Amino acid sequence: MSRTPANTACPCGRLQGSGAKAKPLAYADCCGRFIDHWDAQPAPDAEFLMRSRYTAFVRERADYLLATWHPSHRPESLDFDAAAQWLGLEVRGHWVQDADHAEVEFVARHRLGGRAVRLHERSRFVREGGRWYYVDGDMLPVR
Repeated sequence: MSRTPANTACPCGRLQGSGAKAKPLAYADCCGRFIDHWDAQPAPDAEFLMRSRYTAFVRERADYLLATWHPSHRPESLDFDAAAQWLGLEVRGHWVQDADHAEVEFVARHRLGGRAVRLHERSRFVREGGRWYYVDGDMLPVR
């Protein structure tokens, strides 16, 4: 399991500020507060959960990914490809259906064996007991 220094830029790409003065948020101020403190500080909405799950994939944090996967679809275990180099995340939309259901569309980019790969998904999330969980998603054509 890979640990991230608190002052490292968060892989999810969230920025502090706007325009030319925008700077990447530090891991500890962004996804790290959810990943490293899952029991005490769950993600407040589906978009934050999706971003933190991307960061958990980058950092190979299977514990967090499994904990935030809804039990109805959760795999027994996860394997990571050590050769994958994660390059970035683009959130394309966040839709709230009601207080306990939401969807997030994103594109995650990585390189594997010298080949660029883009994962475009519209993911479904549910909130139960005050915590958001990833349920499943539909793969979309990359545009």
